[in-house]
Amino acid sequence: MIQNLHRVMKLIEGDWCPTHVLVLGDMMLDRYIWGEVERISPEAPVPVVRALEQSERPGGAANVAMNIVGLGAKVTLFGFCGDDADRLCLHHALEKEGVKCESTLVAGFPTTSKLRILAGKQQILRLDREQTTGYPQQAYTEFIEKIEAAVPTVDVIVLSDYAKGALSELVCERTIEAARRSGKPVLVDPKQRSFARYRGANTICPNLAELAAATGISGKDRDALFTAGQKMVAELGLDCLTVTMGEKGIALLRADSQFLAPAAARQVFDVSGAGDTVIATLALALATGLEMETAIELANVAAGIVVGKVGTVPVARDELLMTLTPEIGLRTQEKVLSLEALTVRVSAWRSAGQKIVFTNGCFDLLHTGHVMLLEQARREGDRLIVAINTDSSVRNLKGPQRPVVGETERARILAALGVVDAVVLFSDPTPLRLVNALRPDVIVKGGDYSESSVVGAREVKSWGGRVRIVPLVEGFSTTKLIAKATGNGELT
Repeated sequence: MIQNLHRVMKLIEGDWCPTHVLVLGDMMLDRYIWGEVERISPEAPVPVVRALEQSERPGGAANVAMNIVGLGAKVTLFGFCGDDADRLCLHHALEKEGVKCESTLVAGFPTTSKLRILAGKQQILRLDREQTTGYPQQAYTEFIEKIEAAVPTVDVIVLSDYAKGALSELVCERTIEAARRSGKPVLVDPKQRSFARYRGANTICPNLAELAAATGISGKDRDALFTAGQKMVAELGLDCLTVTMGEKGIALLRADSQFLAPAAARQVFDVSGAGDTVIATLALALATGLEMETAIELANVAAGIVVGKVGTVPVARDELLMTLTPEIGLRTQEKVLSLEALTVRVSAWRSAGQKIVFTNGCFDLLHTGHVMLLEQARREGDRLIVAINTDSSVRNLKGPQRPVVGETERARILAALGVVDAVVLFSDPTPLRLVNALRPDVIVKGGDYSESSVVGAREVKSWGGRVRIVPLVEGFSTTKLIAKATGNGELT
């Protein structure tokens, strides 16, 4: 459970979208051949894979960048590439998804690539094409100049170190110095045995094996390992260490405290890229002021999504929202949304193949007739949006003595109903602007309407939707409730 869910939802649904992340490190191309194994080769005791499908995906630092754009923010990626076909393939895949990639071209060096051969969901073989001895000095000089020019223009920096040569000691040192001068946070995903080159970063994000290698303490002795990690925080001038522990979650180690965010139980198919997802999520959270304890809870959720996939696949904002949906449904505050935030949530629902239902009204003094209308509306689809008139709009429609219940209270009461998935307020004379923005599959209105009088009916039919008129429950209305309360049948 995420404690500060309201702040998290605000970030996901809009606040972190303008965030610009600079990702530096070892970019690579991940290739996959998917096939079936039906026999063993007569030439050698190895399986024969009958190839059925091939795909290419950005990997390494490039996968961190893909996670960031998938979560809705902006990213610039710096790294090294060779002058070869793999570079062109990698750049094309990144640009297609909106990643700004400015690789430093190094003649005579290959673009790092990994070819994985899989049968079903099982990896049979991996072939790597790389050179890890470092790049020419001139290439590093050019790389550092680009980094120092870019740092002041971004909000947060990620060092994605896969130990392929991009992040030399000098590159790390100069990047962190530039970030400190500009007041920009730095997060590191390490692969070096020593973390000394990352001194002065805000956080380093090792897994248990990487922290064990860096401290010389066995990962089996968790208490001693974490104590050594806390000591490292002070020695390297970090704010914290963020330690990923697979199915056990993520540990946050500060010099004087420890915090553990347990992982949600998920079926694990492939852990490839899970660390990239964690650091991408943490970078956006840190850049937008979210406290680290909540940030690692969110990163846990994001990582849980990608381990359920095969291969290096980034997380998408819609997937993150859908995963949080059960928790959202238990908190009424998270169901009362602005149009902008609701548009993002509707996109997530629609990506999951869910049918969107829309209804609207004043809903002043909620009564049985309202509840039955909403229950019938919810049966028309998977998600129900209720648009309610603001107080000023109700006065224009019903007179100066209405509403009896203010817009904030009306919205929270409706949001507390299990059949309602989202509530949005509107002050326009009609909800047509909402209908056009949200493009529901079904519009539901009560029996006092005809289809021809429903606002948005023509529009919803134009995109293949429909209008549903449900019967009114006789004897129930807000006007009658007010009359009964005043005792004389008149508004007072």
